[in-house]
Amino acid sequence: MTVLVGLGPQDDHSTIEFAATLARSDGQDLAVVSVVPAPWPTPISSGVDKEYAQWAASQGKVAADRARAFIDTHCTGVRAEVTWVRGRSAPAALQREAARRRADLIVLGSSRNMGRIAIGSTADALLHSSPIPVAIGVHGYAAPRGGVIGRATVAFRGDRPSHRALRRTAEVCQRAGASLRVVTFAVTSQGMFTAGVGRSERLIADQWVESVTTEQTRGVKALADLGIRPGDVEQAVARGADWTEALGQVVWQPDDVLVVGSSREGRLTRLFLGPTGSRIVRAAPVPVVVVR
Repeated sequence: MTVLVGLGPQDDHSTIEFAATLARSDGQDLAVVSVVPAPWPTPISSGVDKEYAQWAASQGKVAADRARAFIDTHCTGVRAEVTWVRGRSAPAALQREAARRRADLIVLGSSRNMGRIAIGSTADALLHSSPIPVAIGVHGYAAPRGGVIGRATVAFRGDRPSHRALRRTAEVCQRAGASLRVVTFAVTSQGMFTAGVGRSERLIADQWVESVTTEQTRGVKALADLGIRPGDVEQAVARGADWTEALGQVVWQPDDVLVVGSSREGRLTRLFLGPTGSRIVRAAPVPVVVVR
């Protein structure tokens, strides 16, 4: 089993550290891949194409050497391979490399906003096409030496993709010895939190909370065959005026990850992160794993 890291030109080493933490938690190997531009398909008489190819190769080697040095120094307890490949499209190149290595997960980083997630073009493409889960780390992620994931929180909508995400996450938590939490996040209008809200609006909100809580409980009970008892799983409903506020209603720890399921509109064989899922990912204060 392999965790594949797509190392971008603007990524810091926090992407590798997050991927190493995931790999260490689940006993997987690590493969760090840097994608450099492929040469032009048609030779140019002036030889510029050869110079460009040589420059790209040198960039790939530099990225691989830097990644290897960081892994040897900081990422203990993980078997890792570092390489670079050519590709005209980074998402396509990473998918090819993931398929060749039979990887179970692709990990990408965020290039800005310390402690937050920024979805770049490569991540956006993979979140709407990858046949395997995709994880995105927060910029500046840091783990203690030999650190592992301590808890996984499933963003639960109550639909079939959410139930699938819950079960897949529970299976990984069982192997990794991590705890499991289920939270339904929602954005509610400002008026819902004021004394002036009408009785009908309050009733609708209360019925919604009751409905999602019941669905959460049903999902957790379905994990009994994995040896997970309902009392072992924390459940919550978090509401806010926006997604950042909603995600801020629960307490996060440095060793947490958030798991988000594909949209119900997506194909069963590939990821498809819908609008709500995208907003939750961007508002997340911890790394996110998107699963089918």
